[in-house]
Amino acid sequence: GDDISGRKVITFSCCRMPPSHQLNHTRLLEYLKYTLDQYVENDYTVVYFHYGLKSLNKPSLKWLQTAYKEFDRNCSCSGLPSLVFNIFITISFSFPRYKKNLKALYVVHPTNFIKILWNIFKPLISHKFGKKITYLNYLSDLGEHLKYDHLNIPQEVIRHDENLWRKQKGKLPPVIKVPPPQPPLPTQQFGVSLQYMKDKNKGELIPPVMKETVSYLKSKGLQVEGIFRRSASLQTIKDVQKLYNQGKSVNFDDYHDIHIPAVILKTFLRELPQPLLTFDCYDHILGITSVESCLRVTRCKQIIQGLPEHNYVVLKYLICFLHMVSQESIYNRMTASSLASVFGLNLIWPLKGTASLSALVPVNLFTELLIDFYTNIFNSRTVPGE
Repeated sequence: GDDISGRKVITFSCCRMPPSHQLNHTRLLEYLKYTLDQYVENDYTVVYFHYGLKSLNKPSLKWLQTAYKEFDRNCSCSGLPSLVFNIFITISFSFPRYKKNLKALYVVHPTNFIKILWNIFKPLISHKFGKKITYLNYLSDLGEHLKYDHLNIPQEVIRHDENLWRKQKGKLPPVIKVPPPQPPLPTQQFGVSLQYMKDKNKGELIPPVMKETVSYLKSKGLQVEGIFRRSASLQTIKDVQKLYNQGKSVNFDDYHDIHIPAVILKTFLRELPQPLLTFDCYDHILGITSVESCLRVTRCKQIIQGLPEHNYVVLKYLICFLHMVSQESIYNRMTASSLASVFGLNLIWPLKGTASLSALVPVNLFTELLIDFYTNIFNSRTVPGE
């Protein structure tokens, strides 16, 4: 899922850990590294559900030491007995690849023991990293930071949360009331369909917010290092969205932050009611890895040809721009692969739930091929009004 700033969220649930004697801890470590590697090039968030870590499924001290050595060869603190500190606090010890873009670590249902450990080791951890850690006693507290109903939270954790509420407050946790959806404004641009925006903008195929952000980034952001990797002020993003939805003009020069239009573009794509590549294409895209390498570009072209005309035009406009960004990778360090890891899951997601970890590889590969082979893939279809 995503947090409220649009950053990808990695969750770890201790209650899913099998008994230690049944678990191949070497493979667990490899999986953890693999999972982090999917996200560490961009801003990301970690949610750690502590409930369920017991003596039966707690990794051995020997494995903890091995994990520390794998994550950071220079780490001198090799005996912390809590898994959350072993896996994620390690990031704070001079291992820039994992700690640089970690923006928040939420520890849900922490025990007093974890808090004591944190106070002990706090002097060894940078103040900057320490500010990223937040303890949350209840799941409802998590809702202030991300849409936790989009996360795959184990039922055991949910029941534990309810029991805590009964014990501490004598009642069940409050039901979060979702207000009925408001009809969109005539000028609405976020959270409405491409067709709605076309109808409200005199038949224009490219939504104004996309046209303006792309235009601004073309003129001032093509050579900015790490463009699209950084997050921006959440309040500023909300303010800009509000201006667009109200049909008011937006001057990105006023914000003095080139990453704001970049985040706005990603947010626009992510909030479309249906992904730009459409739900119908999801399974076809996941199958790209089973296609022979020499035939993958042709397969991408076939899938794209099946898109509705409006989706095709908007996608072509976007990918043309991303291809331009990739051509400046010597300056911005955003290759087609880097851009694909940022935009892949903003272009396609499943109809129900969120994309699984296994979907990342084909989704990112498909997006990378679109960017790398833009001219080849989009050269044979012209849409009236394009």
